[in-house]
Amino acid sequence: MKTRRGVRHSTLERNADRGSKSIGWTAGALSLALILSSSAFFIPQDYLLALIVCDIVLVIHGVFRRGDFWVLGRVFLVQLAITLTLYYLIHGQEQLVQGALAVVRVLLAFIPGWWLSVSCKPEQIGAVLAWILPVKWAFVIAASLSLLPTMTTEIREIYQTQCLRGAKISPKALRDPRNWAELIHCVVFPLLIQLLKLSKQTAMAAQLRYFGKHKRTTHWR
Repeated sequence: MKTRRGVRHSTLERNADRGSKSIGWTAGALSLALILSSSAFFIPQDYLLALIVCDIVLVIHGVFRRGDFWVLGRVFLVQLAITLTLYYLIHGQEQLVQGALAVVRVLLAFIPGWWLSVSCKPEQIGAVLAWILPVKWAFVIAASLSLLPTMTTEIREIYQTQCLRGAKISPKALRDPRNWAELIHCVVFPLLIQLLKLSKQTAMAAQLRYFGKHKRTTHWR
């Protein structure tokens, strides 16, 4: 019959093994995300199909992990509308295909980061980044990733509130470039203010937990 101390020791060992495995998984996922995101901008056009297949696999895995697929759809549609409009105004119809290709590359670079945020916990990402970065920088990156769902909700609420107030920022209204300034004024500026508030709250929470008082961080939760 095991003693209470022996049971506790075996439990700690199992938790340590699980933690080391999760850290190893996070390190591999972070490396894969960096490689795929960088490849989206640098690989020749002939190899884009292979990269698209890899990103589709990441999307399927991310949806399986209950990631919000429509975030990718909204990013793609907004980027496509803005980029194609600018290409049409500057170059005419001749360069629209190149504009669409540029949007596809941006989406391919965005997907690995989305998958990383869905598949790995922010504290694990921070622990891995602390291997190569100063602890404070790793904390900032991990905190930014943890705030992504909150910022998505904030953007949606700000946009819906401004639409109810009569702002000309609906998808139909944004077809007119003259309304883009109203989008910046009604959505982007309030979002920046909210970001400053969140960053101040995060910094205060870190200070109250004595973050930065010790050279070596013992945990990331």
